[in-house]
Amino acid sequence: MPSAIEVRKVPIHSVADASELSKLIDEGVFEADRIIAIIGKTEGNGGVNDYTRIIADRAFREVIQAKGSRSVKEVGQIPIVWSGGTDGVISPHATIFATLPEDKTAKSDEPRLSVGFAMSERLLPEEIGYVSMVTKVADAVKAAMGEAGITDPADVHYVQTKTPLLTIHTIRDAKSRGKKVWTEHTHESMDLSNGVTALGIAVALGEIEMPTDEDVMHNRELYSAVASCSSGVELDQAQVVVVGNVRGIGGNYRIGHAVMDDALDADGIWDAIRSAGLDLPERPHTSDLDGRLVNVFLKCEVSQDGQVRGRRNAMLDDSDVHWHRQIKAAVGGVTAAVTGDPAVFVSVSAAHQGPEGGGPVAAIVDMS
Repeated sequence: MPSAIEVRKVPIHSVADASELSKLIDEGVFEADRIIAIIGKTEGNGGVNDYTRIIADRAFREVIQAKGSRSVKEVGQIPIVWSGGTDGVISPHATIFATLPEDKTAKSDEPRLSVGFAMSERLLPEEIGYVSMVTKVADAVKAAMGEAGITDPADVHYVQTKTPLLTIHTIRDAKSRGKKVWTEHTHESMDLSNGVTALGIAVALGEIEMPTDEDVMHNRELYSAVASCSSGVELDQAQVVVVGNVRGIGGNYRIGHAVMDDALDADGIWDAIRSAGLDLPERPHTSDLDGRLVNVFLKCEVSQDGQVRGRRNAMLDDSDVHWHRQIKAAVGGVTAAVTGDPAVFVSVSAAHQGPEGGGPVAAIVDMS
């Protein structure tokens, strides 16, 4: 049986700051050795060369090691997923997940938050964009579900991944072995890696049948409603964190999900919060959350037709500011208007994650 989970959101005061994590450990909210996953936003450019992710990663791992008994290698294996880019009002922050000992667990037979983690087999650069990657990701998702104690895919509400993208170095490596890569544009490979990973999640959860290579990045009707996929240069495997609900483990938290149908769909965010278990009025207001929302996790994507609700926009044609940054800022503003808190996890590049022009939303609430 998996353990009950404590989850807290903390601000990041500067690029290398992990002081709020340190405070939580010192205050006994959870033990350093029980931290099992961290998901956060850093303030870099969100691109291939966004090194704020590496800086934040080092800061948080150093605190966990200094205040616990795990070795450097063991701490290095904790899944920590950083999404770069806090465009608009989005504020740098981290959501920390830790297990609780039996004597600190609020018992409940109601569905309560559970977290599982797994790593896929190594992903070769020539596999990024193809069904072989879908298969490896799907296998890792199933393994992470097992770690979380989740047997029914319907109880999975959020799958956060980190996968490799293509770099000049890995493209050169593939070519040296006589292999072809899907694209030689490293920034485009971010969208590609995220999209293929989402298809793997959807296959694992039975949301879709196994796609073909031709479906990748083209058939946008194929998507997962719970996938949140990020990619970077710091790993060569799929790092998978599955978050769902399990009965009997106890704890105070519960997760739910929904989708935004487009970039302005605030109702999709409210639907996710309702799905997590909060009773809200028909037309809710931020004050109705009453401090019980821990965080929301969203993916967003510019609509390929260049429109939102029938109105033309110029994001895809803008040569000055990439659409990644524009849509992230727009959806971040919509989300913060719902939650009343700019520290929201809004990540871009949502191919095969939620409906075209929209994206998945997961919400964690405190049921205590």
